[in-house]
Amino acid sequence: MLLFSLAYHSLKNRLLTTLLTVFSIGLSIALLIGVENVRVGARESFANTISQTDLIVGARGGSLQLLLYSVFRIGQATNNITYQTYEHWKNHPAVDWTIPYSLGDSHRGFRVVGTNEEFYKHYRFRRDRSITFESGRAPADVFEVALGSDVAKTLNYRTGDKVTITHGVAAAAGRGILDHKDKPFTVTGVLAKTATPVDRSLYIPLEGISAVHIDWTDGAPPMPGEEVPAEKITKQTVKVDQITSFLLRSKSRIDTLRLQREISTYTEEPLQAIIPGLTLQELWRTIGYAEDALTVVTFFVTIVGLLGMLVSLYTSLNERRREMAILRAIGAGPAKIISLLVLESFLLSIAGCVLGVGLVYALSVTFQPIVEEHFGLYVPIQAPTITGWIYLGAVAVAGLLIGFIPAWKAYRNTLSDGLSVRL
Repeated sequence: MLLFSLAYHSLKNRLLTTLLTVFSIGLSIALLIGVENVRVGARESFANTISQTDLIVGARGGSLQLLLYSVFRIGQATNNITYQTYEHWKNHPAVDWTIPYSLGDSHRGFRVVGTNEEFYKHYRFRRDRSITFESGRAPADVFEVALGSDVAKTLNYRTGDKVTITHGVAAAAGRGILDHKDKPFTVTGVLAKTATPVDRSLYIPLEGISAVHIDWTDGAPPMPGEEVPAEKITKQTVKVDQITSFLLRSKSRIDTLRLQREISTYTEEPLQAIIPGLTLQELWRTIGYAEDALTVVTFFVTIVGLLGMLVSLYTSLNERRREMAILRAIGAGPAKIISLLVLESFLLSIAGCVLGVGLVYALSVTFQPIVEEHFGLYVPIQAPTITGWIYLGAVAVAGLLIGFIPAWKAYRNTLSDGLSVRL
């Protein structure tokens, strides 16, 4: 206890140096733990974008590509699948429910998703959270649209506004060349915030995707005056021929693997079925090198912080030569001197860890809503992960070991050298 009191008062006597050292270590720890939390949060955010979905089915191609355009609205499909094929699997006895997606159009940089009432009923994110409406209702008629929360906020749309969608994916700030101006959609509802790609899309009925192309021929728009008026188009007069992909939930886990095999070997049309969780693991392996590089950088920053503490303790020894000599003169042995300096180093590293963790949580509470709103990334505020605790323990042990370097230097200073007058 006496040793602890001596260490505490010694650090307090050099308050400015102590605070600067602790702050330096704290910033290093905040970066180290912060990067770990963001890494884990990013993975959880991606994983929680979709839940309770056993398979994603689309045209045969790359599994990552299917995941990215179906769930994250990144990239485009190489091919579509027929609606007849979709209905075949929808009515399969092992299938509980399906959610069809028809992609390819956009509105001012935001993706337009053709789907049906199954999306609002069955889609789940963050384990068991369902789609809800901040205002309004789900689209029911052909030319009705529901907006993700980011779309409504960015474009300042409200229920009742008219929206014109664009053929293909246009740039975020631009307008497309081929706008379906003759067939505008009416906003019927705005979805509640989910902090997933759901917020950055517009949702129309499957029939709406077909309706805007009903008078197109071989992928080309109709000639002026040959357009089919929107008021003459109803759900009953529109036929859905193709969709891009669909989500599927099986009635049991055993059925999932069997369905995946059956879909992949379907002879009527080349299909592929992926398990979202496994494909996400493949995605993490692909980008794992970037995560590792970022972790290495934060480790070097932490090492620099610890070296700063070493320099601070080592350079202060010249000012403390008489202090060390007096302690030895009143009976403090070499072990006591070494223990004192090692304890000081350990206390500095512990204080830095506490400050760093505190900074991480303070910044998380402050910026979590901002990051969620602008980047759609939900970083949960939670206790440090096991890896985080390992990092903290490693820094504390490193601080303890670093203390032996100035302690050995102090030990080697002789009593006569400490008491002599230096001119």
